[in-house]
Amino acid sequence: MAGGAVANDSSVNAYTHLMDPNRKWYNNRRLILLNAWITLLLITSSTNGYDGSMMNGLQSLSQWKLYFHTPTKGKLGLLNAIQNIGALAGYPFAPYMSDGIGRRPTVFFGALVMCIATAVQTASKSVGMFIGARFLIGFGLTFAANAAPMLVTELSYPKYRAPLTSVYNSLWYSGAIIAAWATFGTFKINSTWAWRVPSLLQALPSVLQVALVLFAPESPRYLVSKGKEAEAVKILAYYHADGNEEDPLVQYEFQEIKAAIEFDRTVAANIGWKSFFSSPGNRKRVRIIVAIAFFSQWSANGLVSYYLNKVLDSIGITDPTIQLLINGILQIWNLAWALTASALVEKLGRRLMFLTSVIGMTVFFTAQTICTARYRINGNEQAAHSVIAFIFLYYAAYDIAFTPLIVTYTLEILPYNIRAKGFNIFNFTISLALIFNQYVNPIAMDNIDWKYYIVYCVWLVFEGVFLYFFVIETKNRTLEETAALFDGTESEIVHTAAVAAGVTHDLGTDEKILDEKASASST
Repeated sequence: MAGGAVANDSSVNAYTHLMDPNRKWYNNRRLILLNAWITLLLITSSTNGYDGSMMNGLQSLSQWKLYFHTPTKGKLGLLNAIQNIGALAGYPFAPYMSDGIGRRPTVFFGALVMCIATAVQTASKSVGMFIGARFLIGFGLTFAANAAPMLVTELSYPKYRAPLTSVYNSLWYSGAIIAAWATFGTFKINSTWAWRVPSLLQALPSVLQVALVLFAPESPRYLVSKGKEAEAVKILAYYHADGNEEDPLVQYEFQEIKAAIEFDRTVAANIGWKSFFSSPGNRKRVRIIVAIAFFSQWSANGLVSYYLNKVLDSIGITDPTIQLLINGILQIWNLAWALTASALVEKLGRRLMFLTSVIGMTVFFTAQTICTARYRINGNEQAAHSVIAFIFLYYAAYDIAFTPLIVTYTLEILPYNIRAKGFNIFNFTISLALIFNQYVNPIAMDNIDWKYYIVYCVWLVFEGVFLYFFVIETKNRTLEETAALFDGTESEIVHTAAVAAGVTHDLGTDEKILDEKASASST
């Protein structure tokens, strides 16, 4: 099988010349079907976004506050944090299920648990029952959220992998929008159905997944890891090359997957938890993954995401109608920015987007802090109105990188054999960060008011310094090539796959140097 030269520089990846330029996501029936399956997986993130926005909305509903005796401080923090405490309970098991029985069954299991949990939440008769249901939602979400984004990134057509994976976390806001407007639409219902209806709607993504996900294709990388190579080739061929198993793209993808999995299994020994600390490449991965997970929740976004009503109360906006309206508009604003950023990840690059995002957040949140202080100290109404504007500008900056990229970047820098475990570390870290934020934020705001914002201003500066020194650019590379960057094995894996697939490579200068180093090392 012959293939043309593969340009492997900063503007194109190893697949570029192998892909049919006429095959687009909108004009190829099988790509449309593949992306429909991927959409089913992407809505997992909507469930999580729905929860945060729903809890924001419920805190503005007098019906909810009266029914649960107006929870404040620690109890309010627990009501928000309990979902992530439930997530912690699932983390020891999620990666083993994803790697053991497959991505699809793991999504199914998580979605089924969430369906049961939302039914209990809707039927809650006491605050204890409501808390227990939210614990179960978090537990089920752990399994679905571990497997779904991995299946997205491992199934996607190469050209669309990074944008689609970036859309995953961006769709957090689609759930948030539905929840925000659901609570806005039901707050005039003079019964407990004002909060039970939004609770019930939370089950919709999970119901769709329970009904359909087992019919979706399995990850070719999972199948190769289990020795089911013929099935993996069949899936790659069906969705990426109209069923042609001899297509150069299919053969190259398959051989690169095989080479990367075999290298990690036998040479790098990237398999168990110990491997995260036994090699320099994996230690770099863990450092970045843990950092961006914490940053995604400790960038002051938790204040508005879970306690918007308290933020608005602090600047004199106490009308529930206005609070719910601002929440609903904010979620639409966020989704628009996040989806736009998702479409640009391969053009702008990860590093530029991260740095732009953190600089913007630092500037706008500092301005928000100053305006809040002026209102609290002097009662300046113009400063209060400015706070709302800076909240919107802050989130635009946040959505440039921290909504679309954190899942994409985490998954692509991890090799297959530790991808599920590494992604579990990422999700576990987010849960720890969220539990702290959700529990501590209301207490801190009640006790030190706007001065608490200064902590985040300082922290954002630290984030910028860290990202500048440690984020590595990964744009326009295949999944296997990106993961290999951290181990210095990119050229070896690419060369092995190219030879096996009958594809020749025209390496650029940087790749030639890497290739020479790999050859010298093997010698």
